[in-house]
Amino acid sequence: MSRITGLASRSLEAYRLRAEMRRRQPPQLRYVERGADVPTIYYLAPDLDAAVGGIRVIYRHVDALNGLGVRARVLHGTPGFRSTWFEHETPVVYTPDVELTGADVLVVPEWYGPTLDRLPAWVTMVIFNQRAYDTWDFVPYETTGKGSPYAGFGNLKALLTVSQDNADLLEYAFPGIPVHRVRNVIDADLFHPGDGTPGRRISFTTTRRERERDQLLHILRSRGVLDGWDVVPIVNRSETEVAEIMRDSAITLSFSDREGFGLPPAEAMACGSYVVGYPGLAGREFFDPAYCSPVAENDLLAFARAVEAACASYDEDPLAFAKAGRVASERVLSEYSAERLDGELLAFFTPLTTRS
Repeated sequence: MSRITGLASRSLEAYRLRAEMRRRQPPQLRYVERGADVPTIYYLAPDLDAAVGGIRVIYRHVDALNGLGVRARVLHGTPGFRSTWFEHETPVVYTPDVELTGADVLVVPEWYGPTLDRLPAWVTMVIFNQRAYDTWDFVPYETTGKGSPYAGFGNLKALLTVSQDNADLLEYAFPGIPVHRVRNVIDADLFHPGDGTPGRRISFTTTRRERERDQLLHILRSRGVLDGWDVVPIVNRSETEVAEIMRDSAITLSFSDREGFGLPPAEAMACGSYVVGYPGLAGREFFDPAYCSPVAENDLLAFARAVEAACASYDEDPLAFAKAGRVASERVLSEYSAERLDGELLAFFTPLTTRS
């Protein structure tokens, strides 16, 4: 029986790997020998119309570069496709309509890691790794060697990432490839505190640590901590709706797990919500205990105690409690501003797009 179970498990794993490799197959790219009057930076993006923070960041980079006078486009494989869960007027083009030249730069997300070898060797490439802890997902161990999966690309210029934590990991894993960090942006026009004091609402996103989240909520409910609180999971919401929920939440729970950055807790802080939970490693750069309650990784008991303490603090003095959330908002919006991102993008891409 154990042998049959083992065979079934291996067959299932092989099927999952094949399915994922098909899903992560990059679109066909075309190249022409002629030069280009103006180089273009193409951000290749998966055709996934779901609330994926990494895709939102890709669109934001393209908007920022165009605003700086640098020609940039989001590149999708399916004609007519574009992300619809956030508002934008980002210029989008499609691989059947695009001919890359030697002057152009292709920015490829780490999501394509298992199939990077299917991209043409001639393209000048930057890997945009927004979640370094996923770098080797679905890459068979038996097929990797030194520098995999980024080895063998003669025109790979650099790795781009969004947190110092991830930059440190990538620099260690790939000592021969330059690594640059550009900060994420929290949109102050969207993520900002409300006029009044948030009510007795606890919100959280649902994309991480599902089983641990369920355990935590059971513990809190069994102790009566959640009595009188509106507990709101954030699921399948637009960016605007997410901001509204966070703004109206006295407390936001963070279930971050081995993050590239951790946008949800940062956005909650920007909305003035008091964040309790896991920094997810990368989030340590903005999880300051002066204005939130960071919890050590996997410490469920500490998490439960921190939530109970936050609820009690709110009930004791809602105005004073909300003040900590507003301090968090000021710090986060100042550190992760569009102006700072602009300078970092310009410093990174100028050498790659300037003809010698």
